[in-house]
Amino acid sequence: MQLRRCAVLLIEPREHLEFDLRVLFQGDAAFATCIAWVALAPHVDDEVELTVDDLPILARIGETLWLDRETLPATFDPARVDALLDAGILIGDQPTHAAHRKRDERVRDAHWRGLSAVAHAFSRWQGQRADIDPGTDGFANVREMVEALGAPPSETISRAPASAHIALPMPRRSGIDAALFSRYTGRNYDLAATLPIATAARLLQRTFGAQAQRELGPGAIALKKTSPSGGSLHPIEAYVLAQRVEGVGPGLYHYQPLAHTLEPMQALDTAAASALALRFVAGQHWFADAPMLVVLAARVRRNFWKYRNHPKAYRAIVLDAGHLSQTFYLLAAEAGLPAFITAAVNEVDIEQALGLDPIDDAVIAVLGCGRAANESTTVEFRGDA
Repeated sequence: MQLRRCAVLLIEPREHLEFDLRVLFQGDAAFATCIAWVALAPHVDDEVELTVDDLPILARIGETLWLDRETLPATFDPARVDALLDAGILIGDQPTHAAHRKRDERVRDAHWRGLSAVAHAFSRWQGQRADIDPGTDGFANVREMVEALGAPPSETISRAPASAHIALPMPRRSGIDAALFSRYTGRNYDLAATLPIATAARLLQRTFGAQAQRELGPGAIALKKTSPSGGSLHPIEAYVLAQRVEGVGPGLYHYQPLAHTLEPMQALDTAAASALALRFVAGQHWFADAPMLVVLAARVRRNFWKYRNHPKAYRAIVLDAGHLSQTFYLLAAEAGLPAFITAAVNEVDIEQALGLDPIDDAVIAVLGCGRAANESTTVEFRGDA
């Protein structure tokens, strides 16, 4: 039997403090430290807890060359080798290990940078509720956070004495200022309002549509869009969750940037679309109420074709999402509509709904827009146009 280590593996030591009453009575500290070793491999959905005996095995077996299992040192516990094979941390050439081997080979073929692959795979959510949990520890508002945590770091910083500052002239108003100053994140959407098809079409075409194309080499087509993209590759695809869009039934669609069409993926009834929107944005009902949501998911092979195993490639993809979101925001503001972007999304639920595999398609964020409600129940920060 031939085996090797999986392509990408991060081993994380995690400390757990255990209360030990016996030690306390002996006059020592009441807590004892316990170290757990956790394997993180992006082709495996779950974390894998290791034993101390697993570490020398993984230190001996590389990820490139295949080794005959019979050549492993006799000191290696065969049961632990079997356990690592079953978990997918070691890759075997036998039919029983074919599923793990296939997914591991897909990670290799996609040219992920190891740390980026681990960071993306293990920061994905499923079934989370951002409206009631992660990050705020149950605080109802910022005032409660300040009372408990103290004030946050200051809103600005200075790197030189005030006397050394160079005053700049205030800019004159220009055509783009109206959209810039009226842009805001909407958290109160009118549930009775429908997004006009002309508005939806302009938002999609001007944000995600190809304005021109050019063949740079045999089979290498570059698209010109209104936002920049790392390497001019534009790997991010737009998937539309329509709830109340004029002339478009509730459901999931893929936006085709060359043909300027919506490709139907799954029809939904109104209730199912609403429930899916809420799940996509992790319970943030103030965003889920928008009539049109857009999932930003990157075809990483498009980016990694050029930037193979590159430490900056994944960062470029995230920057692409930021560029697209600001373009979307300004177009929405031009139409008199609020918009939003959120990274607090349930990536796994989105992948399952759209039939995406995180090895190939990286869900980054969700956008949305629609008409504002007459009454605000959730705080918004609107500037003066």
